Amino acid sequence: MLKQQFIQDFGAGYQMFGHPALMGRIVGLLLYHGKPVSLTDITKELGVSKGPASQICRRLLDHNLIQRVWKPGSRKDYYQAHPNIFGNAFMNHLALQRKNLELAQKFQSALLESGTEESAAFSKNMEEMVAFYQLMIERYLAFYRDWMTQKEGTLTVPAALQQDAAGARG
Repeated sequence: MLKQQFIQDFGAGYQMFGHPALMGRIVGLLLYHGKPVSLTDITKELGVSKGPASQICRRLLDHNLIQRVWKPGSRKDYYQAHPNIFGNAFMNHLALQRKNLELAQKFQSALLESGTEESAAFSKNMEEMVAFYQLMIERYLAFYRDWMTQKEGTLTVPAALQQDAAGARG
């Protein structure tokens, strides 16, 4: 069945990025349905316990990949894929690249402030690392702007992201 294969493959994809397979399976299920699904139905369809499913849903909420949805007359928790799930996942990955840039900038600054003769190779590598991640972040942000333009027909880049692009260029 196409549904089961998609859910399993999505779980495997998340595992390749170091996340729990269940995280990807929940996202896959929500993408398949395209509408709010109760936590009870998620656990039944995936054959998992409520505890782990609830914990994963909280993580997905924290990363803006899914949304909790209220259904009138129901006390159950319902979830659906965030309308910008792919853009948000992309921006979550960008946050990791920003951390790499910060690391490189930290040690590049430390080299300059120390005034001591450190390894020339280390200095060169930090310079290259800063340049690499600055360019990567600029390209990520350009891609995200293009994606949002294509997705929504308008340019909707939050001000914080525009500032990040300026900061990446130094």
